[in-house]
Amino acid sequence: MPNDRDIDLSRHHEPRDFSDRVARGFTSLMRFFADTFFARRYGHRAVVLETVAGVPGMVGATLQHLRSLRRMEDDHGWIRTLMDEAENERMHLLTFIEITSPNWLERFLIILAQGFFYTLFFMIYIISSRTAHRIVGYFEEEAVVSYTEYLEEVESGGLDNVAAPERAIQYWNLPEDARLSDVIRAVRADEAGHRDVNHGFADLLGKKD
Repeated sequence: MPNDRDIDLSRHHEPRDFSDRVARGFTSLMRFFADTFFARRYGHRAVVLETVAGVPGMVGATLQHLRSLRRMEDDHGWIRTLMDEAENERMHLLTFIEITSPNWLERFLIILAQGFFYTLFFMIYIISSRTAHRIVGYFEEEAVVSYTEYLEEVESGGLDNVAAPERAIQYWNLPEDARLSDVIRAVRADEAGHRDVNHGFADLLGKKD
């Protein structure tokens, strides 16, 4: 499991051009809706948002795979990286479902959000893969902030620091007596890694423009 001390939790990419500003604006809009709907219900927020967070990696991997086939050239590891990201986000979801059971309204919202976001992100990636990766980079910046707030709420006693699910203990190789706070730290470290990877992909694509 990554150590918090090895991660820059405050890293932020300042928008440099129109593509970046579009990505940042879109992310701010999504953050507004999340804050309005969930407020400080961090566990429920995690369940719904991780369902959406698993979409970009799969979309990107699919389109990069087709591009590699179409152009008959190597993908330089992008497909595997994006597939791993999608799987990692799915594990976040499965973990938080064991901590916070979504109600019927949240389950319905998940269906709507996933269908809407998959279609929208697919179109964005086709139009500008650079903007798509920048959006994910900004999404992950916000995820780091949200999980930091979640962790602070748990450590201050505002939320119960329940035992970590066995799934999380095995996946992140946590101690047998791990608690929710340990899970949040592990997830936050994952999100910081996805942040850096996607901002890096966006930068590489920017150099090709």
